[in-house]
Amino acid sequence: MITDYGLLGKVGGYGPAGIYQKEKAADSGGVSFLELASAKAAQNVTEQTSVTGMSFEDMMKSKYPGAYYNVMDTSKIDGGLWGRNDYPWDAYFSKPADESVLNWTPTGAEPSMQDSEVQNKINSMAGKMSVVIPSELEEKMKNDPELAKQVMDKIDGFISTYYRPEANQGFLITFDENGEINHACIACEGRITVSSSEFVEARKAREAKHAEYERTAEENAIKRKLREQQGCKGC
Repeated sequence: MITDYGLLGKVGGYGPAGIYQKEKAADSGGVSFLELASAKAAQNVTEQTSVTGMSFEDMMKSKYPGAYYNVMDTSKIDGGLWGRNDYPWDAYFSKPADESVLNWTPTGAEPSMQDSEVQNKINSMAGKMSVVIPSELEEKMKNDPELAKQVMDKIDGFISTYYRPEANQGFLITFDENGEINHACIACEGRITVSSSEFVEARKAREAKHAEYERTAEENAIKRKLREQQGCKGC
């Protein structure tokens, strides 16, 4: 399920070129990764991402300077644990991240969202971005530029779907070995939104609906063209 603490329902259709948010972030020279991404989006990133030999990490950081990138397999993390208020999402905002986070288990009852430690964790993620890729996927992308582009498109799509220009958001996105998003987390304004397998299925359903819409539109265009051609023959 998606645990929604106030972020969803206020999503905007802002693409990477429309992302602009000025926040103090030590790792990016006084501005958030979102502002730097906006500046980079003005360049021809598509051309950059097609450069032969560019690693996926370099590709991602050319578009999202200051973002954290870690090679770890998060596929075995239970969605229930990922959704707890005390899950250490902030541990992925370091380079390299401590892999002990993959085996994290709670030590007590789940704290409330207003717990001071939970709030400190959320605040530490604000204005930042982290992407986690398993080694199997990284190897595949080295030999498959199209797959690397697809993964990058999914990062762009996630941010453009959930980005709110008025909020100082932090984004954590993790992938499975097939290049699909398997976990995600958005932090802002003292709140957190996390996702699990149901989120992935919902996203796939939206993509399928969009593909069906495009297919139908294409079929209708073909039918209109045929009708026009038949009309001309009858003239």
